[in-house]
Amino acid sequence: MRFAIVLLLPVLLAAEPPTSFLDFVKGQAKAMRSGDKPPATLDEWSKQRSELQARLTAAFGGFPDKPCDLDVQKFGELKRDGYTVEKLTIQTMPGVRMTANAYVPHKSGKLPALLMVHGHWKGAKQDPTVQARCIGAAKLGFFVLCVDAFGAGERAIGTALGEYHGEMAGALLLPLGRPLAGIQVYENRRAVDYLLTRPEVDGERIGVTGASGGGNQTMYAAAMDERLKAAVPVCSVGNYQAYLGAACCMCEVVPGALSFTEESGLLAMVAPRALMIVSATRDAPQFSVGAAKVSIAGAMPVFKLFGKEKSFQHAVFESGHDYSKPMREAMYGWMTKHLKGEGDGSPIPEPKFETEKPEDLRCFPGDTRPKDFVTLPKFAAREAGELLKRDRDRDDRWMSLVKMLRMRTDESGEPQLKMSAFEGKTRTTVILVTFEDPEKIVKGELAQAIRAAGHRLVVLEPRATGSTAVARDVVGRAPDHNSAEWSLWLGRPLLAQWVNDVSRIADREKSEGLVVIGEGPAGLIALAAAAAERRVAKAVAINSLASFVSDEPYVGQRLGTIVPGLLRHVGDVGHIIAIAMPKRIVIAGGVNGVGKPLTAAQIREAYKPASGSFTDDCLKIVDKATPAEILKLLDK
Repeated sequence: MRFAIVLLLPVLLAAEPPTSFLDFVKGQAKAMRSGDKPPATLDEWSKQRSELQARLTAAFGGFPDKPCDLDVQKFGELKRDGYTVEKLTIQTMPGVRMTANAYVPHKSGKLPALLMVHGHWKGAKQDPTVQARCIGAAKLGFFVLCVDAFGAGERAIGTALGEYHGEMAGALLLPLGRPLAGIQVYENRRAVDYLLTRPEVDGERIGVTGASGGGNQTMYAAAMDERLKAAVPVCSVGNYQAYLGAACCMCEVVPGALSFTEESGLLAMVAPRALMIVSATRDAPQFSVGAAKVSIAGAMPVFKLFGKEKSFQHAVFESGHDYSKPMREAMYGWMTKHLKGEGDGSPIPEPKFETEKPEDLRCFPGDTRPKDFVTLPKFAAREAGELLKRDRDRDDRWMSLVKMLRMRTDESGEPQLKMSAFEGKTRTTVILVTFEDPEKIVKGELAQAIRAAGHRLVVLEPRATGSTAVARDVVGRAPDHNSAEWSLWLGRPLLAQWVNDVSRIADREKSEGLVVIGEGPAGLIALAAAAAERRVAKAVAINSLASFVSDEPYVGQRLGTIVPGLLRHVGDVGHIIAIAMPKRIVIAGGVNGVGKPLTAAQIREAYKPASGSFTDDCLKIVDKATPAEILKLLDK
């Protein structure tokens, strides 16, 4: 057998192609933001801010027009020296309850308030590190509300503390067009709504702080909610381009953000309100002092336009990633100055206290949480079901899909195509897309059957996989976690890039009609290519995901195949096939979101959006088939 690796280069290149996928995404990001410049006047900034807020709102998936009733429920309290801890749940969205602790000082009169958002500490709001700043602030006279983020703490899939809401759990929200970052922004807004109902709280004196992922929430909450008068993000501010090359949580990703702003834009949106950024000298690169200074330099001109340079401060600590006592004391001083109007903002010593046992702070200790409690996966499945009830015109679905895949004709700066090519006797070219070792695939039964039929075979190794895979790309259940997230920052999901690579092959092939075949997650590439690329005449998906709707985190899938807003604007996998028809589509087996094989009846049910519109002459569905049988189905 002759085996030849062919690296297809663009016909005309303006520059050398990137040497790695990371170089590629960094180059794309740099080009996107190369024209950034600070506004010259407040009027110019006002226009920029309005546009930025609109773009962010769209990236977050929008927010409900009318908030639901908060329907606050109380589950007891703990009376302590100088304050009381209340255990609460707040309804943020219909049926969705946020668990919270209110730390209420034993003081009369209207009090300043702090919204405390936790980061990736395992105990969430119950974690001793998070408790420390809540108790310290309460003893200094602040009303404190500390909330569990969606999918964390008491709101995890299971009832035990310590569950992580990122990777393929947080990914469930992407097809809805409501990323975890956007959910957090909205739920924190509802937390402020709740603070405004408390008679103890002065609604004109509310601040927000958090560290790590909580610092990220702090930045977005302050940027998007002007009721928050002071903000202290801790060990979280850097810049978006610094995320490229690092691993970050799904809750920190704002799809497409780099296509319209940098982190400096978010910081500038807080002006003229008070903002103190806390950095640590030994933090991760994306949160480093240097990365933060880049964003601070970009935001400071806006604070200067307002004459509020002194309301913007950068505090640096000799520390690792933390919310340490010195950091907390700096926050107390800053909040005291800007919410109480006292002092000069210098650190205030932290009062002595003891933290609680985490179980004692829970609304639902142990395994007592109601069985119908809406977890992140349950919410995702519920919302997906509602989205799929919407009736959309087929042409609208097609236009939305093409827009999401961002079909490109200019290859300048794109990564090299990695492929293996085998000549055939017929005028048909079969593109076999694989995440497996190409050398193993070309020796496999399917490739052999394609060649035995006389077809030209092209084995495509999608970018950022196989020999071009990113080092340490696996996080939890996501084999392509980091490369997929970097692509989301650019607004170019990996699925879009992979389909575009199929199109680049089509540019070079002179066949009568391309056939694209993919197995497992690669089957989604084949189906999307058939729907979006006119030169693809037939497609096969073998044992591929049949539906993005799942009430459990995805297993055995690729994060790169999950496109933000797909269920909202296009539909499910069956709708993608319906868009592709009347091209010939073969479905050979299928799995659900957790990788479990589906029966023939379940597969047909999943593909009703396609099978209900076209005859079996177009769509062939079998629960299993040999490679030879698959090729026969393509020709029938």
